[in-house]
Amino acid sequence: MTVVDTHTHAGINWFEPVEMLLHQMTLNEVDHAVLIQHGRPEYGTYDHSYLYECVDRFPGKFEIIAIVDSKKTNSLQELEEHKKKGAAGVRLTATTRSPGPDKLAIWRKAAELKMVVSCMGTVEEFSSDEFLELVSEFPYMPIIIEHLAGGGEEISFPRNGRAPVAPYIQFQKAMELSGFDNTYLKIHGLGEFNKRPDALNDKFDMEFFDQIPPLLEIAKTSFGHRRIMWGSDYPPVSGREGYRNSMKSVTMNPVFSAPTESEWIMGKTALTLFNFE
Repeated sequence: MTVVDTHTHAGINWFEPVEMLLHQMTLNEVDHAVLIQHGRPEYGTYDHSYLYECVDRFPGKFEIIAIVDSKKTNSLQELEEHKKKGAAGVRLTATTRSPGPDKLAIWRKAAELKMVVSCMGTVEEFSSDEFLELVSEFPYMPIIIEHLAGGGEEISFPRNGRAPVAPYIQFQKAMELSGFDNTYLKIHGLGEFNKRPDALNDKFDMEFFDQIPPLLEIAKTSFGHRRIMWGSDYPPVSGREGYRNSMKSVTMNPVFSAPTESEWIMGKTALTLFNFE
């Protein structure tokens, strides 16, 4: 099985150098990774030279998701330059808009360049009618919804430790994005939306997470396993359940009990969108 980590960060001004990521990948038999330029598009890191250096140093190992400042008048030209350099996609937020009369100009340019959009946002933004309307404008451009559509934001744990109360209304609404065939969903491990129990077992198992809310069940019902992909969110994941346990959140999870489901989520879905050759 080819394993692809679809959401990683590497840098020398923030986070870790790429060698740290490669160490985790080697330990856990991860074949490829997508390097997401860190920061939000409106105030991110726009010097991508380190990421392109990583691609050159380790051929076939990485793909890049770039970011551009959509507020700048030359953002469309910058996106074209990233495409020429080999970037596979661009990171936008659910509320990213361009200056000028065409507020969706940066989205249209990404579609024109046949780039993937990795989209960050809150569960409120992803569940909005405005975002659903935006997605409907681009039926042929792959749009990957990051961080389980912000579903963890809707989860609040009371002091008695009981599971959060259904029906997760905003998250359910965000899952309506699955009605568009070009949308995909990233999951990053249970640590993003589960409270760590006070007492830990000796080894990682599903009991590590107390009364898991059914977000993954809802996501699978909506998107199906062929449009869900795993991304570790390394290195922030190291402060949650850890890299390997993030993987086990999929491979050991009874929600994805069939081997073929794990194969798609851990790699095959990503390989339909990214070319690591």
